[in-house]
Amino acid sequence: MLTKEEQLWRKQRLEQIKKWEQHCPWEDFIDDEKILHLLEAKKQPDKKEVLAIIEKAKENASTGAMLSPEDVATLANTTDPELWEAIFETAYWIKNKVYGNRIVLFSPLYISSPCVNNCAYCGFRQSNEAVITKTLSMEELEEEIKVLTDMGQKRLIVVYGEHPQSDCKFMCKSIEKIYSIKNGKGEIRRVNVNAAPLFVDEYKEIKNVGIGTYQVFQETYHHPTYKKMHPANTLKGQYKWRQFALHRALEAGIDDVAIGVLFGLYDWRFELLGLLYHALSLEKEFGVGPHTISYPRLEQAVNTPLTVNSPYLVSDEDFKKLVAIIRLMCPYTGSILTAREAPALRDELIKKGGVSQMDAGTRIAVGGYTEMQKKHIPDKQQFMIQDTRSLDEFIYDLCKQGYLPSFCTACYREGRTGDNFMPLAKHATVKNFCIGNGILTFKEYLLDYASPKVKEIGEKQVIPNYLKWLETNIPKAAKQVKLLLQMEEQGKRDQHL
Repeated sequence: MLTKEEQLWRKQRLEQIKKWEQHCPWEDFIDDEKILHLLEAKKQPDKKEVLAIIEKAKENASTGAMLSPEDVATLANTTDPELWEAIFETAYWIKNKVYGNRIVLFSPLYISSPCVNNCAYCGFRQSNEAVITKTLSMEELEEEIKVLTDMGQKRLIVVYGEHPQSDCKFMCKSIEKIYSIKNGKGEIRRVNVNAAPLFVDEYKEIKNVGIGTYQVFQETYHHPTYKKMHPANTLKGQYKWRQFALHRALEAGIDDVAIGVLFGLYDWRFELLGLLYHALSLEKEFGVGPHTISYPRLEQAVNTPLTVNSPYLVSDEDFKKLVAIIRLMCPYTGSILTAREAPALRDELIKKGGVSQMDAGTRIAVGGYTEMQKKHIPDKQQFMIQDTRSLDEFIYDLCKQGYLPSFCTACYREGRTGDNFMPLAKHATVKNFCIGNGILTFKEYLLDYASPKVKEIGEKQVIPNYLKWLETNIPKAAKQVKLLLQMEEQGKRDQHL
């Protein structure tokens, strides 16, 4: 039950939001009937048509173009197992073409969970008294950061509920606090944000504290489902306000934005097209598409029955398909696969889905990193995660499969963001930075944090293999990376291209 103060804050903000919606400068880019008609029209696609789309996606990897809605609807309706193998192989090929064979690692950090919304699928909804909500104090936040940096983590996505306790000023204060904490040789170098939509002036404040990417998920693009999941007279109940959250962020000068869908609320094929239309709208209005796309699935949450009985729950097989299609439809975009998924499926999807970013050593209870021995604290979590491997265990598994673990934040600090980053990603040249910087950040991990088994495989196999790739493909960069590696061995840190 909301307090009078919480109700008043929500009421006042809702009035501001509705006023903004009345003067929204952009047209709704989701036409439900058009999408449904397109999906119906593209049923039982011809094999030649699918193969042609696959070839088109390969070409797009070097041009930055996206597939058309018709292309995506065709892929989503494909049923031939042989064609799906070709799609999976292409997803992996595109990812390596654009970013190289590296996986960027990060950890989510839940800073506040109180929320004035009442979303049907969320464990943190305001009416769910079975979950304990909490906002970290600055002292508690520092303890969480110390645990994360002791692991070796350098990149975070910070998560906030929509609540007066976690308003824009609190977000800025907590992000500044995170950047200020030095823990021996450890520090957080990039803070991405997952939070509620803001007004332009608020986004400007967030930009000024030096965030990386601002992430807002539409949850579902299907208008009737959105209305059903998000009650009227709640802040999240305003579809258009949320739909254009990232347009406002770009308008405010934030360089990188991230979109996503909570798969399982409605037909996954419809949601795929929603993501594409969202990306196309960002490109049209700002010339900059989404920096990343996320695709979480509904996972069980305490006292939240929809998470297990939704008629649109996505099977593992369909999940593999949609992840691969995302890579084909938007080749330049970072693809984020989270710890909601089981380890075996995550491992499989790196190859079948063209995944480029993953969280590791994840805990999602507020204050959960200071209780790392507890894999789950159900009454403090928004949902349940399936991959509770430690960061070191996760990295070892990546190394065994031949991938390069990366904690790179160089583009963010060198100004390769927004419209400076996109040409590199769209023309498949960003990997010229990704591989070298991945080697350097992995070397830091090996020197400062790695277990003996990770250090051995990293020093003897992973780094030599990727240095050899650099020597073959970018000799000048290889020479520079070798010099920077020597500096790291002498105690220098944060070396990057």
